Amino acid sequence: MMIEILNGVVETVAFREQFGIRLYLNVEAEDYPIHWHTAGEIIMPLENIYTVVVNDITYVLNPGDIMILPSGEIHQLYAPDNGKRIILQFDSSMLYQLKGFDSSFHLFRPCLVITSDDNYELHQKLKQLVLSMKEEYFSQEIFKEASTYSHFIQFFVTLGRNHLKQDNHFSQVKSSKQHIYIEKFLEVCHYINQHCTEEIPLDKLADIAGFSKFHFARMFKQIMGITYYNYLIQHRILHAENLLIDPKLSIMDVAMRSGFGSLPTFNRVFKSYKKCTPSEFKNLHGVYTPTILPIKKGQTMKSHVTS
Repeated sequence: MMIEILNGVVETVAFREQFGIRLYLNVEAEDYPIHWHTAGEIIMPLENIYTVVVNDITYVLNPGDIMILPSGEIHQLYAPDNGKRIILQFDSSMLYQLKGFDSSFHLFRPCLVITSDDNYELHQKLKQLVLSMKEEYFSQEIFKEASTYSHFIQFFVTLGRNHLKQDNHFSQVKSSKQHIYIEKFLEVCHYINQHCTEEIPLDKLADIAGFSKFHFARMFKQIMGITYYNYLIQHRILHAENLLIDPKLSIMDVAMRSGFGSLPTFNRVFKSYKKCTPSEFKNLHGVYTPTILPIKKGQTMKSHVTS
């Protein structure tokens, strides 16, 4: 069983032996209901297709296709009657501790699919790294955790470098200056990450990047794929999630400590991102944590699959 603990729509991923990676060689013909989790996820079918619905958009993955699903994204999983796929869940904080990853990971939202048709060379590198992680994870070799982790880091280094250097991010930037722009905007993102609960004037961010306000705002969206304001709000929501599980803090306390000016604003923004209110989120992390079994074929489940 892949989903072990599901409170409402929030899955708790149970990592084993203090190792922040869970890898499943999944062969079950079972669908998994709408849910999200703080863990990130990599999905790669090996035999037959696998269907993933992310934020009401349907992705049909063919064998060898690779989906990267960042933490916090609402999704559903639909399996065929037979097949096999690798599903790897990981503690996102392992990446956030490394310089640059806490910022660049937002480039993959709401999800990223890599296929051999789109980018053969990148796909082959990433596919081999996923297969290497599988072999090490299930081996009995000494240092298998360290080896799995090294392949895992290399996977995201390869993916991140390729994604940041794509032409669509730098259509108006000379190739000789692209690495400079990457460094500048990763520095800006790091500042936002560290100060997301504070008021951050646009002037301050533009100064860090060394651009005018207008040029900074335009380039941030082009490079990061999101406005600087929405990037800031996403980090405030992530900060609020960690505070909401503290039973000593009220919803108002969390709102104020997360940088939101009022409780109504916090409630509205949080629900728009997480599809539940802060109170509902807090209740989902109470003492009672029932285990929900996967949905069997033929059972009724509210579906968001588009035709």
